[in-house]
Amino acid sequence: MQTIISAAKIFHDEFILEKIIFYAILLYMRNKFLPFSRPSISEDDIAAVGDVLRSGWITTGTKTSEFEQKFCEYAGCRGAVALMSATAGMHLLLHALDIGPGDEVITPSMTWVSTVNLIVLAGAMPVFADIDRDTLMVSADSVRECITDRTRLIIPVHFAGAAADMDPLCELAAEENIFLAEDAAHALGTEYKGEKIGRKGTAIFSFHPIKNITTGEGGMFCSDDPKLLERIRRLKFHGLGADSYDRDTQGRSPQAEVLEPGYKYNMTDIAAVLGLKQLERLDKFNRRRTELALHYRKQLSGIAEILPLSDPPYHIKHSRHLFIVRLDIEKAGMTRETFMKELKQRNIGTGIHFLAAHVQKYYRETPGIKAGTLPYTEWNSERICSLPLFPEMTERDADDVAEAIRDVLKGKP
Repeated sequence: MQTIISAAKIFHDEFILEKIIFYAILLYMRNKFLPFSRPSISEDDIAAVGDVLRSGWITTGTKTSEFEQKFCEYAGCRGAVALMSATAGMHLLLHALDIGPGDEVITPSMTWVSTVNLIVLAGAMPVFADIDRDTLMVSADSVRECITDRTRLIIPVHFAGAAADMDPLCELAAEENIFLAEDAAHALGTEYKGEKIGRKGTAIFSFHPIKNITTGEGGMFCSDDPKLLERIRRLKFHGLGADSYDRDTQGRSPQAEVLEPGYKYNMTDIAAVLGLKQLERLDKFNRRRTELALHYRKQLSGIAEILPLSDPPYHIKHSRHLFIVRLDIEKAGMTRETFMKELKQRNIGTGIHFLAAHVQKYYRETPGIKAGTLPYTEWNSERICSLPLFPEMTERDADDVAEAIRDVLKGKP
């Protein structure tokens, strides 16, 4: 591209120069849109779902039980409950901990807003801890500043496939006798100091289509607390004293009774069998994501306006769920929204993960939650942009993204 434009400058006729540059850009531009994300669905996945549909049992059954078991084996967790979404898992957790009016829950504002919504809907108050500027995760120090005698729960977020620094956070929670639950929606296959996220404590995972594996929609609640697991399993299916599927009766026990009011958040076998097939390939997916992320870093390293996230200084295995950059809006001379619009015109899809919860309309107007109190969160909220990253991408796709970014930042049409 640059070679063509440089050659074009030998023409002194401005009209001819503009035409050459215009057609050079058309030649360069991708003729097929590159989405920000795409689920990796194989013919084997499709066949497995078809087998369930033909089996006559499509709701919670043997495949859901098997998925829970295989997930426990993969993550090393004591127990797991498959759900219709990670949001459902967070709702059940807040209910199981009896969190309500007068209680406070500490979490970052740099997270998907579902967590904050659920805290508010429970009648509790979200209290936002600021994040590290370059990893987008809270620390024990930032959380400690938020603790009061009303704090009932701490929810650190593992971000973009990296792990939060859990040892000091767990020590703080134990010291203050506050429950801690990990938002692991981005952390499928992530390791912290040699152990997979989910092996200890309580963690909630997501299987949304943009995640490292998908069940269409779905989530997994993991914990090493047997009493908590028992209550989550009960609450996710109407509060019955037996699960919605029992291996002995091949269905729900007819003697099952409601022990407390519950919800209907169970995963279906249609979703679970897709999760089973995807879980077999999770490590392969993550290796490919890592290869692409490292290629991106190399290609973007000379672009001063683009600031990728930093890896944490402690030992982790990154699952590379997202490849997030921050646009230096001062150097670029444009907003993040203009940058994304220009990339879209060049057939490059992007995403935002996330607009900080406390700067969104409802929370801006909520008493007790003020903008200007979370400098690193707000700085990133104005600048972050997620670039395309999924296993079927090629290095050439990543090169196209980098070239499109260079083109946008040079102010070309």
